[in-house]
Amino acid sequence: MEGYFIGQVLHKRPRTTEETLRDIQNSKDSVIKLSDKYGVNPKTILKWKKRDFTHDAKMRPKKIKSTVLAQAEEQAILAFRQLTQFPLDYVVYSLQETIPHFSRSSLHRCLKRHGCSVLPKKALSASATKKKFSYRHCGIKDS
Repeated sequence: MEGYFIGQVLHKRPRTTEETLRDIQNSKDSVIKLSDKYGVNPKTILKWKKRDFTHDAKMRPKKIKSTVLAQAEEQAILAFRQLTQFPLDYVVYSLQETIPHFSRSSLHRCLKRHGCSVLPKKALSASATKKKFSYRHCGIKDS
């Protein structure tokens, strides 16, 4: 299959593969020669020569932070959620007055970022085990 290498999924005409990056890193040719050979900018060749690895570098920020909420607001939201154990909508309605630019989606992103977006399931006690539904409690006779 064209455009595929072991461990790496590429589009049809990739300019760089792990093998290409390895060749660039190990090459003694000048930056200009390498950029002409591989059809990339000389700055790109310099960037690849500095790296100690051949896989693609992640382009995400190292520390993900909110663009809407301040650090203090995030800490208040997390403390409120852990203290009350309210569902998402209740937290939104409770905190909207104190944080005016607060939305449901920003709350969900904040909770997801800090790993507490899902409330822990409450353990069932021995007396609260599931039972088969009976119509007798509703005043209807079982058939």
